[in-house]
Amino acid sequence: MKLLIVDDSEEMRGEIRSIVAGIASVVYECANGPDALAMYPVHRPDWVLMDIVMEPIDGLEATRLLISSFPDAKIAIVTSYDDDYLREAAHAAGARAYVMKENLLELRRVLEGAADSDRKLGPDST
Repeated sequence: MKLLIVDDSEEMRGEIRSIVAGIASVVYECANGPDALAMYPVHRPDWVLMDIVMEPIDGLEATRLLISSFPDAKIAIVTSYDDDYLREAAHAAGARAYVMKENLLELRRVLEGAADSDRKLGPDST
């Protein structure tokens, strides 16, 4: 599985990278929305792990822009904000998951579940 971690904190990118070790075969990283928009078409990751609060484009807008160009992109919001409005906004933007940074093991479960689903829906399935 190829992942793109988008977070303005290098330390947080490192923590996420450690959590996804063993699940991800390749991990790309960047620090903001514009870089994510540039990297996605080049690397075509299976999942984008997107922070919300970043400059100059926040994670919700970057998610909207990615989904508008790549409707099949899988994006998980990874944030410190446990807020119903933001959850709804993330879903409306096209994110498939919303995970709290305080519970990164949940991120691992989301990705493992997605990998299992993808295997079940692979080319040999009916």
